[in-house]
Amino acid sequence: MTRDELVARLLHRDGLMLVVDKPAGIPVHRGPKGGENLEDYFDALRFGLPRNPALAHRLDRDTSGCLVLGRHRKALQRLMQLFKQGRVEKAYWSMVEGAPSEEAGEIDMPLGRLDAARGWWMKIDPLGLPSQTRWRVLGRGLSPDGAPLAFLELEPLTGRTHQLRVHCAAMGWPILGDRVYGSGKGDGAPPLHLHARRIVAPIDKHKPPTAVEAPVPEHMKATLHACGWSGASENVDEVPLAVDRHSGEEAMVMIMHGRS
Repeated sequence: MTRDELVARLLHRDGLMLVVDKPAGIPVHRGPKGGENLEDYFDALRFGLPRNPALAHRLDRDTSGCLVLGRHRKALQRLMQLFKQGRVEKAYWSMVEGAPSEEAGEIDMPLGRLDAARGWWMKIDPLGLPSQTRWRVLGRGLSPDGAPLAFLELEPLTGRTHQLRVHCAAMGWPILGDRVYGSGKGDGAPPLHLHARRIVAPIDKHKPPTAVEAPVPEHMKATLHACGWSGASENVDEVPLAVDRHSGEEAMVMIMHGRS
């Protein structure tokens, strides 16, 4: 990753926030062992402001897609409050191993830490924090070896660590390529097929919510096509996307060309 490459992945920019298309395989911030991370390059995203933008939320190292940054302290506080209140709508695209028996549903399973030695690894825990995920099937297909796959849209109604990955695994259809909760272990395993496809953020009280979509990453395209995805939505400039649950206002989605 270079600063120019990060700027090229910018999906949205206004006076309050930025949305970057995070690539899979790189953490958003420096870990205890150091190493490359996106924050190292945030100085390229100042665009004339005196300070670097800052993370309003987190995405896992191997998750791709919409990553929201606050451009200054007041905007960051506003965004973090919206995330905490559950007012930022998030939709993830994923490919899971298996075949959900229904076409849509909601998972309501509390989550807790697996154990202190496993860091951020999580488990279903009746005494853990309430955790809800809404899901729906967008397509079905088969892997090259004939195993069933399903293309899901996941909407986390709460924001727990590894929530989508643990919930899908607990339902019997782990996310393809999940090295922790699924079968994505060993050489030759596919990358994690989890993509933060869309966010809708009512950051400006005087304007409709801002909605942004991230193009599908290359490592997910083949399996999405196997489940019926045509890729047609990648070429849309601006379309109605959602109604904010709190304000009732229609949001508009902006999609960058040349990134799919």
